[in-house]
Amino acid sequence: MASMWWGIAYLRGDLHRAHDDTYSPCVANVYNFPSAFLFFIETEATIGYGHRYITERCPEGIVLFLFQSLLGSIVDAFLIGCMFIKMSQPKKRAETLMFSRAAVVSQRDGKLCLMFRVGNLRNSHMVSAQIRCKLIKSRQTPEGEFLPLDQCELDVGFGTGADQLFLVSPLTICHEINSKSPFFCLSQRSLRSEQFEIVVILEGIVETTGMTCQARTSYTEDEVLWGHRFLPVMSLEDGFFRVDYSQFHATFEVPTPPYSVKEQEENLSLSSSWNSPVDNKTRKEKVCSLDCIDIAEEKNKLPFKLQKISSRKEDLPKRVLRMSSSNTGKTCSTGDLLNIQEMSSISNGEEGDDRIQLKALKMNAEA
Repeated sequence: MASMWWGIAYLRGDLHRAHDDTYSPCVANVYNFPSAFLFFIETEATIGYGHRYITERCPEGIVLFLFQSLLGSIVDAFLIGCMFIKMSQPKKRAETLMFSRAAVVSQRDGKLCLMFRVGNLRNSHMVSAQIRCKLIKSRQTPEGEFLPLDQCELDVGFGTGADQLFLVSPLTICHEINSKSPFFCLSQRSLRSEQFEIVVILEGIVETTGMTCQARTSYTEDEVLWGHRFLPVMSLEDGFFRVDYSQFHATFEVPTPPYSVKEQEENLSLSSSWNSPVDNKTRKEKVCSLDCIDIAEEKNKLPFKLQKISSRKEDLPKRVLRMSSSNTGKTCSTGDLLNIQEMSSISNGEEGDDRIQLKALKMNAEA
């Protein structure tokens, strides 16, 4: 801009007649390039010393003055905006929030859980840190509607307040896989054929500036390790806890059932039903009833004579018991004893007849 002011003065001949009191220049008291540069600084900074000024006989100088004022305002606004954006969006703070490279599936407190790790590399604290998880997966409704990239919320402790984090040390975020989880039917075998992505969002307020900071990461089905657990990174040394971030992403294998939670619950309910005593008793009763039915069917298949003989045999003990019960109520006498002997001889005779009939039937069957 100083060179443009010097150019106007040079083209009008103001540089050669600057000391002439009768001559009216475009810009008063501009003799050379340094004086033109000083005029530009006074105009841009609105200092206005009063020694150099524009006269009304210079229309090109008025146009250049307006252009310089507008351009200076735009440049100032741009520089102030850049500084404000740099301060209001602390991207470097979000880069100091670490997430584990992979998520793991293993048992914790007897329950199958999906876990990943979060850490804070800076000493400054994140105020009101909160974590959320979204499952992005395409699915088809029972009505046949296809929903591409359907979003589902993963519970990471919303009901218990576990999603509110206190990031003074690395934390392991846990999602319990139960009947309400979208991973209820997920097993080690089905994990290889699934296609999904877990998006993790961590939000908090920077303690030093008070600005909101957000960090994000995601895990695909290839980044979920079944039957693994994270290595511990904290150790107690001289009364202080030491965090080893070199083992932040390390995992190791642990025994984990390869079945889904749904399959485990079905197997557990089936085994409990077989081991319960009430069910054993009912099974025994069912078996006894079935045996009785089979015996009755076999009995119905016998010939009429054999059925009659078996019924007569079954009636014999009843007769003897009836006689013995009636005789015990009275005083035993010689006549009673003789009657009992006669009854026993009669029963023996009937049994002999039954045996003869059985032998005859057997011979006929052989013939």
